[in-house]
Amino acid sequence: MTEHRGAFIDLRPFKASPAFARMWVGSTLAGLGGQMTLVAVMLHMYELTESTFAVSMIAVAGLVPMIVAGLYGGMLADAFDRRTVALLAAIVTLGSTIVLAALAWSHNTTEASLYILSIINSAANSIVMATRAAIVPRLIPRDLLPAASALQGITVGIMVMAGPALGGLLVAFTDYAWTYTIDVALMSFLFLGLWTLPHLPPEGETVRPGLRSLVDGWNFIRTSPNIRMQYVMDIIAMTFGHPVALFPAVGAIILGGGSVTVGVLTASIAAGAFICSIFSGPFGRVRWQGVGIANSIIVFGIATALFGAVLLLATWGVFAPDIVDETHANIALIALACLFLAIAGAADNVSAIFRNTMMQAAVPDSMRGRLQGVFTVVVTGGPRLGALYMGTLATIGAIWVPPLLGGIIIVVLVATLLRASASFRSYDARDPKP
Repeated sequence: MTEHRGAFIDLRPFKASPAFARMWVGSTLAGLGGQMTLVAVMLHMYELTESTFAVSMIAVAGLVPMIVAGLYGGMLADAFDRRTVALLAAIVTLGSTIVLAALAWSHNTTEASLYILSIINSAANSIVMATRAAIVPRLIPRDLLPAASALQGITVGIMVMAGPALGGLLVAFTDYAWTYTIDVALMSFLFLGLWTLPHLPPEGETVRPGLRSLVDGWNFIRTSPNIRMQYVMDIIAMTFGHPVALFPAVGAIILGGGSVTVGVLTASIAAGAFICSIFSGPFGRVRWQGVGIANSIIVFGIATALFGAVLLLATWGVFAPDIVDETHANIALIALACLFLAIAGAADNVSAIFRNTMMQAAVPDSMRGRLQGVFTVVVTGGPRLGALYMGTLATIGAIWVPPLLGGIIIVVLVATLLRASASFRSYDARDPKP
């Protein structure tokens, strides 16, 4: 296939596989609704408790179930038809959102119900994500995998850029029930992409879900230094550089603007990823993807630290109006915070493109479901550890401390790991080795 030479995003995966295109559309619309609900649940919890720690615990409470579901879902994807596995998990995700909406309409939402339904939703969604990622290399050729990963960046950009902003606006101008209900409608589009997929039984030797399957996956990771290193670097980035749990308090008392500011800050991260994906054409020509992952995470760490510095300036009253609360905002510092969050989102997207490509190109199909399960646990579990780090440190210290300190930690640790790993530095996309 002719190499894509332009600067703009490579759209050839859509033409090469209509099934991939349908799955992309369904996942994007469902993700949009999911992000709306994520912001709404955070705001709902903050309204009930007025506690940043309680907000951060929404993510933390689902960590263990999400890990178990991601690992088991990966084993299911390597043992059974991947289309069926994804569809069944999507039904559970949809069901939990329907219950959330019903509770909101009946005014029976409690802290416990928000925690429980968030746990169910995140666990089922981790199975969908792992299975869907394992499906992609079966739909398109290997040379188009970087382009497919960049299109995933467009998905993330759309759903995280528009979803939180819409969620914040809907909560501000309607209520939680309407926000959750709209998510139910959007999530139904996930079935568009999954139902129309061809049957995708696993290739090669299959192992039924269980201890042996899990041990085989672990042994593969143990002997795959490049895959293992990208996991470690991503966990570092997401643990120390994911400040979303701070946003409700930032909007309420630091920068002002309430739920609208929460939506705008969250959307800024996605805006960076979206713009980066639009100009992702050259990424498919990058050979040294290990170095690309490390350098982009270092930029991510710098941007995170600068965001923390903006919050520090806000506590000093820089550019602040006479009153800062949910209806009076520090517009100048909000704009600066959005800039640094957008840079962080762009850098994270570059890392994600190379990490996804490495996972899909270097891992054999018979092992891909389990490795994508671990990958999903890392990608979704890291931010939950980050929520615990951010919420705890902000509670015992100040709001600006965790992002400023975390960004510095990311830069130091990732630069050290890159220097120590010759294999990761020499990873060649033309000869992918796990």
